[in-house]
Amino acid sequence: MDWKALGSAILFPIQMVYFIIKASLSVILPTRLRDLSGEVVLITGGGRGIGRHLAKEFAKQGAKKVILWGRTEKCLKETSEEIALLGKECHYFVCDVGNREEVYKQAKVVREKVGDVTILVNNAAVVHGKRLIDSDDDALLKTQHINTLGQFWTAKAFLPRMLELQNGHVVCINSVLSLSSIPGAIDYCTSKASSFAFMESLMLGLLDCPGVSTTTVLPFHTNTEMFQGMRVRFPNLFPPLKPETVARRTVEAVRTNTAILYLPWTMHALVILKSFIPQQALEEIHRFSGSYTCMNTFKGRT
Repeated sequence: MDWKALGSAILFPIQMVYFIIKASLSVILPTRLRDLSGEVVLITGGGRGIGRHLAKEFAKQGAKKVILWGRTEKCLKETSEEIALLGKECHYFVCDVGNREEVYKQAKVVREKVGDVTILVNNAAVVHGKRLIDSDDDALLKTQHINTLGQFWTAKAFLPRMLELQNGHVVCINSVLSLSSIPGAIDYCTSKASSFAFMESLMLGLLDCPGVSTTTVLPFHTNTEMFQGMRVRFPNLFPPLKPETVARRTVEAVRTNTAILYLPWTMHALVILKSFIPQQALEEIHRFSGSYTCMNTFKGRT
């Protein structure tokens, strides 16, 4: 008899119970927060929207340096100036994360001019905001390049050094649409589902890598320029999130080493419901909430 295997089989359910209890207690009891005073944070799409609020929040919570990447220099400069007013060192570089060569080139510049990145926040995203038949092929490709493949390039650029230092954190600002798609944003939903799979695989691949962790943020509809024009059936029942709330909760998740963050917390119910209720019931939920038609007048920003 393989006593070692038998012991592992007996210990396994006990471990599961322990981790469930530990996770439950962490919601109630205060958790020790990670000190950000020595961290260098790079945020893609850092010039506006959630990215701008993330930059400000990391600065407020003590990050040593903040680096902004984006495609619009004017927005990057404005955000950088706001960070400087907070008394924090901030650098910005024009970089399209959908362009692999540009990412690798600018990553080298960052290392030479600023130093090693220890917290990478993949926030950059675009949305075409049309149904499949009405979508332009180039626009569809652009969404996948920026929202999904861009994370491959940034992770490959910065993760090796994090592993060497045994100090690093990769963050993805994803969307609850990665788990529950809606029509009218097929490019965005597909890219976010791919992004979620990327982060889950990366998280599991880093289990035996000390000092390096991941956080995936799954927010509901957030009130930013990118989603201007989006309408839901019951706005009082399903109010949009404020970008500053998403930013604050994201930084807190990094500091508490939270692997997956749902915003608001009620989004947990969505995952549970999808795991057992029939498809027809899910379709009725979409119709009731208005998500089946809420994108008809949506004006996606690219």
